[in-house]
Amino acid sequence: MRRNAIYLTLIAVLVALDQVTKAIVLRTVPLSGSVPVIPNFFAISHVHNKGAIFGMFSQTRGTLVSTLLMAASAVALILVVYYFIKTPAGHRPMKLALSVLLAGAVGNQIDRFARGFVVDFLELHVRGFYWPTFNVADSCISVGAILLVALFLFRRS
Repeated sequence: MRRNAIYLTLIAVLVALDQVTKAIVLRTVPLSGSVPVIPNFFAISHVHNKGAIFGMFSQTRGTLVSTLLMAASAVALILVVYYFIKTPAGHRPMKLALSVLLAGAVGNQIDRFARGFVVDFLELHVRGFYWPTFNVADSCISVGAILLVALFLFRRS
């Protein structure tokens, strides 16, 4: 457990950062409101996402889809926890990738269970192209997934 302390601390810090930023947005930006930070590029927008990462399936209605998304994300979280536990502490790149991925999954799962939706608020746009609104947890999931793919692509035989 001591060998994993740094990774568990990283997970805790990232989950806390995710939850604190979401709480700030919930208190300060009205639902569907937007606060420009860098004009024509970046804004803080308050969105409730009942779907998956980057708003996928957010337009679907009904409890079946919502329940399936919650179940799928719970299964994914369990798998990441399993691989995190099974990965030796000495395999730092893999532990780091799994830690960041785990932090993102936990952050969004907290929202799903506590609120029934995920708070998204980071909005990027350039010349009429809008990236789907996301949050710190989504960023962690994306970075963790990219690190995992890179580890698998560039691992030594």
